[in-house]
Amino acid sequence: MLRFMPVGDSMTIGSAGEHTWRYRLWQHLCATYGGPFTLVGPRETLYDKTADAPTSHLYADPEFPRRHLAGWGEGWMHMAPLIGGEVRACRADVLLVSLGLIDLGFYTNAEQTAENARAFVAGAREANPRIRMVLLPVIPNVRAASDPPFAEQVTRFNELLAKTVADLDEPRSPLLLASPPEAYDIHADTYDGTHPNASGEHRLAQAFADAMHQAWGWGGEYGDD
Repeated sequence: MLRFMPVGDSMTIGSAGEHTWRYRLWQHLCATYGGPFTLVGPRETLYDKTADAPTSHLYADPEFPRRHLAGWGEGWMHMAPLIGGEVRACRADVLLVSLGLIDLGFYTNAEQTAENARAFVAGAREANPRIRMVLLPVIPNVRAASDPPFAEQVTRFNELLAKTVADLDEPRSPLLLASPPEAYDIHADTYDGTHPNASGEHRLAQAFADAMHQAWGWGGEYGDD
């Protein structure tokens, strides 16, 4: 069985009342991937905004494998020290990673964030030398639209992330850089300029699904299910 681990921040954990891109991707793979698979991770909750804590279990579909490694307000710097142990414990085969906005917004500059991404890759490979990873660049968000210095840091980090993938990709442990969601619109695809609504969830799921289909032949093109 192929074991996918979603890794991310608030856009990946989602909050009570949302489906999340994790759910949209699971639906797509259920319809198009030819073998057994599941989602794994040490956590299973959604974020409950009323409690300001990741305590909600209000998933819309009880069949959905809800496991993940995502946290509201967490970034590369938080996940890099954890990833090795969690890959080992959960026996993950593929990491689906959406990180960076939190780091750049609150903790580290583009260069420091890229170093944490490299540490993350190293930690994951130490736990599983054949781990596969799909990395999503930082996507459009309201702060980048209104804060030019921050937008410059996002652009710079995405360039460094692409270089990281090119430098560290290897046959036994391939790295993929997913293309940013096509025509992603913070006014149409989010509910607050950052967090995806239903259409945004589908666009994020498509970014991961199409990367895996095009590079590895897994599943189908998103929308063919």
